[in-house]
Amino acid sequence: MQTATFYLLSHALAVGAIPSPSAWPARLWSAGALIFAATLYAMALGAPRWLGAITPLGGTLLIAGWLSLAWVARRR
Repeated sequence: MQTATFYLLSHALAVGAIPSPSAWPARLWSAGALIFAATLYAMALGAPRWLGAITPLGGTLLIAGWLSLAWVARRR
């Protein structure tokens, strides 16, 4: 649960640092952190282990958020 909490908190701070909350990086980070942390929390509380197969989707969205931030920063 420590990993889920760290990723959730760090990306919540990153979303707060984006000037426009409707920006693509903020959307991707929000969705990714929610999926990543929710699946890890659920498994820690006794959910079926197959739920862990969904966790990488959240991680992929987090990475996509960072890549989209780099893309936006490069274009400015």
